[in-house]
Amino acid sequence: MTLEEKVMVELKDAMRAKDEAALRSLRAIKAAIIIEKTSEGAGGEISEATETKMLQKLAKQRRDSLEIFEKQNREDLAAKEREELAIIEKFLPKQMSADEIKAEVSAIIAQVGAKSPADMGKVMAVASKQLAGKADGKAISEAVKQLLAQ
Repeated sequence: MTLEEKVMVELKDAMRAKDEAALRSLRAIKAAIIIEKTSEGAGGEISEATETKMLQKLAKQRRDSLEIFEKQNREDLAAKEREELAIIEKFLPKQMSADEIKAEVSAIIAQVGAKSPADMGKVMAVASKQLAGKADGKAISEAVKQLLAQ
């Protein structure tokens, strides 16, 4: 079952249940899918990797908005973002824990032969590809900085 089919099933269920948060989130995902499918060069089909990247982008947008709303003490808006983020994350692959990320990054550092923070670009290039979809770029970056600083 493709992401689009899963979203449609969930959307119908959310409509029946009159779940506003789920409807908002699922409609955002559906809109993103349509945009990807109709983009130049897509040919009406999108790959699983593209789907994951698109979902990560939507989740990141929600996290960024959530952070801003929390700083501005707008709990009403922050609550909406949390609800939407929870729905979007249901469709993402299971995210790695901080310890798992550090273990993977350590292996990558050894593989690349990085010695100092100056080698961060080399490590990030490999880590971003290997951990795509499994971990947030910000978490990967923090782990790389931390491990190279030692």
